[in-house]
Formats: sequence, C-alpha cells, structure tokens
Amino acid sequence: MSRRGHKATLPTTPFRRPAVLGDDPSDVVVRHTTKQGSTRAYDFGRLPMAPAMQRSLAVLFATKCTSGAWTSLRTSEGTWRHLHALGEFLSRQETPPADVPDLTAAMWSAWRLSRRTKAQTGYDQVMVTQLLLRADSRLPHEVRAVMARRLLEPKVQERAFEPDEFRRIKTAARRTFRSALLRIRENTELLNAWHNGDFAPESRKWAIGEALDLLARTGDLPRRFGPDGKTRQVVPHYAKLLGGGAPDHTWKRLFLTRLEAAAIGVLLVTEFGFNGTTMSEMPVPRAVPDSGEKSGVRVYRLELEKRRRHAGHHFESRNFTDHGADSAGRLISDALEATAHARAYVADRAPEIDRLLVWRSKGNKSEAATNSVGELIRVGPFGLGAGTDAAALWARKQGLPSKVLRRGRKTVNVVHRREPGQNTQDTHDRVYVLPEPQVQEAAVEVIADGVTDAIEAARRTVLRAQLADAPQTGDQETATASCSDFEHSPFTPSGTGCRASFMLCTACPNARVAPVHHPRLAHLHAALENLRSVLDPALWMADWFDAHARLEDLRQRLGAEVWKQAQQRVSDMDRQIIDDLLNGHFDS
Repeated sequence: MSRRGHKATLPTTPFRRPAVLGDDPSDVVVRHTTKQGSTRAYDFGRLPMAPAMQRSLAVLFATKCTSGAWTSLRTSEGTWRHLHALGEFLSRQETPPADVPDLTAAMWSAWRLSRRTKAQTGYDQVMVTQLLLRADSRLPHEVRAVMARRLLEPKVQERAFEPDEFRRIKTAARRTFRSALLRIRENTELLNAWHNGDFAPESRKWAIGEALDLLARTGDLPRRFGPDGKTRQVVPHYAKLLGGGAPDHTWKRLFLTRLEAAAIGVLLVTEFGFNGTTMSEMPVPRAVPDSGEKSGVRVYRLELEKRRRHAGHHFESRNFTDHGADSAGRLISDALEATAHARAYVADRAPEIDRLLVWRSKGNKSEAATNSVGELIRVGPFGLGAGTDAAALWARKQGLPSKVLRRGRKTVNVVHRREPGQNTQDTHDRVYVLPEPQVQEAAVEVIADGVTDAIEAARRTVLRAQLADAPQTGDQETATASCSDFEHSPFTPSGTGCRASFMLCTACPNARVAPVHHPRLAHLHAALENLRSVLDPALWMADWFDAHARLEDLRQRLGAEVWKQAQQRVSDMDRQIIDDLLNGHFDS
C-alpha cells in the first residue's frame, strides 16, 4: 500500500482576546485572579518583543490564567519572568522574530544553549517557555522538534534530614508551639471564667477578663497616638491593667504570632508529610460525627488539596485520631485550640474563608476588609497560612536549616512513610526517592538489578521516528508514517527489507512523521485507548502498551493544540487503515 502525502499547512490561530484582556487591541495587559482572590496584572507591552509577538504571548498567557491551569500567582509570576528573559534573548538576535511563526529551530537551539540548564532557573526558563509556546498551532514543526529533544533535569540538591537533625527540628517546633499554646490556654481559661461570672465585678481579674473579651472580639485594644504623634499605643488604662502595651502583654495573650504559626506548620509537615502549600491552605479539620462522645477518643478528617503542575488538583482525605499526648491527632486538637480566637474573628468577618492556621500580625490595623498580599490572605490584622518564608525565618532563629518544609516533607515521605504524599507514584519515585542518598545507600543492589530492565523499557516506549514538515522525496509511505530507508531496518537483517509491523514505525529512526500522518496516528492513539477499556489489562499491556506509550510521547511533543486539530482532521481512509492495521488485514 502506498500513499503520498503533501505538505500540510496548519491553520493560523486568530487573535482572540480572552476575558482577562481589555477590549482595546493595543491593550495587552493580562490580569490573573486566583480563587483565593489574589490578583496580579502583567503588561506584555513591556516585553522587549515585536507587538505581534507580545499579543500572541498575551493570548497564550491569558488562556492559562482563565482555564484553571494556573491556580497561584507564583506560577504566573514565574512564567512572566521567564518570558521576559526569552524576550531579552530574542531581541539580541540579528533578525528578531515578529511573531510565533517566525521562530526558527536555530533560534530555539541557541536559547536552550544560552541557559544554564544544570541549574533549576535555567531549566525552568527553557521548559516553561516552550510549554507555553507549544499551545500555539502556528509554531513551526522544526521548532517543535528542537523542543522535543530531551533536557536533563537539574540534580536534586535537597536531601532528607539525618535522624538526629530531624529530631532536633521537631523538638524545636514543639517547644515554640507548646509555649504559645500554654499562654493562649491560660488566658482563654480566664476569659471563660469571666463569661461565666466567676469574678467579682470591678475586681482586677474581672477587668482583665473584660479586656480579653474586647481583644477576642476586635483583635486589638483601644489605641491612641503617643507623644510622637505617629505611633498608636494601647490606651494607658489597658496598658497598666495588663502590665504593658507591647504584644506580649496584649494580643499575644489570645493569638499566635506569624513564627508560632510557622512552627505549627513545621510540625504538620514533619508529622504528616504534607506539601507546604497543602499545609498552609489546609481547611479547619472536622471531627468525625459521634467520635469522642463515649470513648473520649476524637477522630479528625482532613480534606487536603494539592495543585499539580499541568495536571489540575489532587484531592485526598485522611483521618487522624487523638488518643493521647503522643498521637498524631493530638497535634490537630492543640492547633485548633491555639487558633480558636483568631479563626472566630476571621469567620465573623469573612465566613467564606476556611483555614486552620491563622495568626496575628504585628501591625495594629483592625479594618474588616479582606484583601490579598501576593498569595497571603489577610483579614484585618490577621494573616492566614504559613509560607516557606515564615518557616525559613523560624528555622534560622532556631539555628536550623532554612529549607525545613521541603526537606522535612522529603524525610517523612521517603525515609519514614515510604509512600507518596499528594504526589503520583511516578513523581514520588523519580523526584523524591531515587535521588535521595539515604535511599541509595539502602538499595544499591536493588537499583543495580533493575537498571537494565529500566533502560530497555525506556527504549521501547519513546518515539524514535523523526518529526518532519512533510514526507521527503524518495520516502516510502507506510500505514503510520513514511520510511526513509526500507532496506536497512533496525528490526530485520540489513539489506533484506523491513518486515516489521507497521506498529513499530514509531519506534524506528528511519521513519518520518509529518503533519499528513498526524490524524491517522491520533486516531490510532484513540483506538488503543478504546481497546484498553475492553481488554484484559495484562493482555493490553503485553500487546499494545509500548505502541500506545510511543504515541503518547508523540502527543506530548506536538502539543495539545496540534493534537486536537489532528483529531478533527481524521478521514474515512485514516479510519479504514487503522481498522485494517489493528485487525491484521495487512502486513508490512
């Protein structure tokens, strides 16, 4: 069977302005608003690029912002920085590209070489920019081929804590949190006694209880300007009653500081192996109905969410039991107790917000408006969550390593739990387990035994066919690609002609995959997906897994937009050819 292809011209994507762009075509400002209410504007007119390129990148960027692919400002800010670096690089070229279709393979190769990809920043600059650009169907195929070349990930520098170091971190975090908990508990008991009428009116304890009640309801005590006319100080009545007007004497009686909340965050990560963002955004744990009523053992259910790069969200529920001082659930009970007053303040003014970790800032603003500073949500004088910067500051003050959250999480999930925590098994193994020296030392023989099998499996499941704009003169058409050297196949003796199945064309370096082949291969990919749903899993893995994996690799290299267009261009002839191929109606 022979079928000559022609050079396919991909349809250009018209400039459609997403809702986050203004109505004026010259306005290329993109606004990214997260579901937490954080907002950031990005002016693509500031990029050192031609106007057409600015508009194209603005559309791609805005699509990511509105599609839900980017759920935090940290992602959009990082991408913006990388695009600025790309713009500066392209502006120094002899002929800077006017738009996406003007990018060349040489330009992109030079961009890759100009970055220090052995470091995380350089690696991210290349990977992030090419991921964004591949969504534009006008991107030339020769550029896609360069983008598809493997780029080694930087070596992971972080390692799990050694046992003694890990114990020191947990001990320091417990000490910080315990001190805060006892302080808040003592003053809460006094406040409750005041509510119960246990103190004689106008007595000193009654007056302190009244001050604590005011503090719990408003987050602060009455203030007035001091002698300098600039600093607002606690009024003398309350300052004298409480022993001073400093935070130690006033609001710290009922509320955590930022670093004390960070210490709780460190405990949550080192106890449960939570991701830092998952920990910071954790909603208030709910007690399982009927737990603790008779036995006194309380069970908490934690609803966890982790945003995944390019893959939406990971949702997970875990139950933890408080059955004593050393149990995991006791940490939850204590955290609920320590944050109770702050959470009540937030719930009264912003009931839509549900966070466990709430702390009082040092500032004295007490406005009720909810606003956002970066990724940090504030309600009046209260901050929500515990970020990596706060945990790092806490650790430095304790004389401990600053990357306490990331390394602590790795220690729990890799060394202790030995299972993924808000990650896929593949990410857990590849990113966390394999680079970890403690794991390597314990598994040298196992790794050595499996390395040969791993290499062979990788060869079978990676696309080896070459991407091309069109079949070349002299190529022979096959059922799935075009062949540049039929007589010298890697699957059969040289000079005898290839007798391998057409399913192996994608595994052959002699094959050429051009746009004319995309619809047929996209249909083959879908057909193998359908077979997967009806065949016995073991049978499908044995017969179709390798071919499906190569097509999946092709789909990733071409990009989602090109693949979608290929699916829409599937012809009746493509369907017939794939049907014959899967049913064994013709051989190579």
